[in-house]
Amino acid sequence: MEENTNNIFPSLFSRNKELLTRHVPDFVKELREDAIKTFEEKGFPGKKDEQYKYTNLEPYFNNGYYKYLTPKQISFDITDIFRCDVPALDTHIIILLNGFYYNQKTPLRILPNGIILGSLKAATEEHSDLVKKYLGKQASSGDSYVALNTAFSRDGFFFYAPKGATLDKPLQIINVLLSDEEIMVQQRNLIILEPGSNISIVMCDHTLSEQKYLSNVVTEIELAENAFLDYFNVQNANDETVMVSHTFAQQQASSNLRSMVVSLQGGVIRNNLNIKLEGQGAECHAHGLMLTDKKQHIDNSVFIDHAKPNCTSNQLYKGILDHESSGAFTGKILVNRDSQKTMAYQKNSSLLLSNEARMNAKPQLEIYADDVKCSHGSTIGQLDEDSLFYLRARGIGEEEARLMLMNAFALEILGEIKIEPLRLRMNELTEKRLRGELAQCNNCSIKYE
Repeated sequence: MEENTNNIFPSLFSRNKELLTRHVPDFVKELREDAIKTFEEKGFPGKKDEQYKYTNLEPYFNNGYYKYLTPKQISFDITDIFRCDVPALDTHIIILLNGFYYNQKTPLRILPNGIILGSLKAATEEHSDLVKKYLGKQASSGDSYVALNTAFSRDGFFFYAPKGATLDKPLQIINVLLSDEEIMVQQRNLIILEPGSNISIVMCDHTLSEQKYLSNVVTEIELAENAFLDYFNVQNANDETVMVSHTFAQQQASSNLRSMVVSLQGGVIRNNLNIKLEGQGAECHAHGLMLTDKKQHIDNSVFIDHAKPNCTSNQLYKGILDHESSGAFTGKILVNRDSQKTMAYQKNSSLLLSNEARMNAKPQLEIYADDVKCSHGSTIGQLDEDSLFYLRARGIGEEEARLMLMNAFALEILGEIKIEPLRLRMNELTEKRLRGELAQCNNCSIKYE
């Protein structure tokens, strides 16, 4: 008899409690205990749950994946097996393998300017007071999938920038899923920027074998006054991979966050982005691009909370869907009663390239202040026939004309990438993807059919 999905994880926690609470501070033990209790009370979201209306994830969590709680010794030469999708990009590199920091010989690096980067597990042990101040403070919304991550995640990446700190080049996290069996990975990340720090982070999510994967990741970001973070995430997984990503960001006065996720490929992807503008003058820009075909499904959910006056937010998400693929966008802007002088904009546009492709969009505004400038909109349609005719009338073949229009559609998002080598590479990968070619790194020795 198939076990009830809601019972699997409390039972798993009970059997592995000693492992999950060994050598961790008391505050982590308390977070785990509270999280599993939250999950027991709530269970998985049902089909009528508005938050997950367009994406039912529960069946994937009851699909027999091996629960990856302890890292296995997987040795590989990163230069032979994997080279980044951005070979021209000069970066500081962190490698995560199946949710665990890969270089355990040096789990934490402290740079001359005081920046700390490396393993969250090691940071929890060596900088307990710092981690305690921020870990779990934002990601306590009661979401069942976030609760599972809090209960079971044992590592991930940690980044701390002290006051006024900068990096000479972007930080790149190469997040690899590689296994000879089907695994479930729960990874936790924590990013802390003190006042006036200015950092660029690139997260590259990849699968390097053909196995089925289920990845449930939580990232918490804290931006202090006048801090600036450019946070870019590219998702490029095989068609058997299910990726659930939760990003929480809290911004203090005059801080600036630029967030972008480009979903090139994956079986099922759900991205949750929650931003709280907690200080006056805070500004955020949230961008997303998804490309789907076959029977792939990608769902982006964005919630921006204007908690203080004089804050600005911009959302722009686009999708290009082909074959029998499907997508969803849910965007909500909350303007609280005292948040006067708010400027908030939201736009979602999608292209459907086939009669079978489906897209659901739900833009929302909830405004309790009266001195604001807010707007939202959504469009779903096909390529513009007049533009297509214009190009074909000038001797451009239909297939190439269609490609040119799709590239132009995507460029509004990709043009926002400030790191030039990254922008050029994303343009190239997007064009390859739209041509029906695999958008995997040309240098990777493992290819998918």
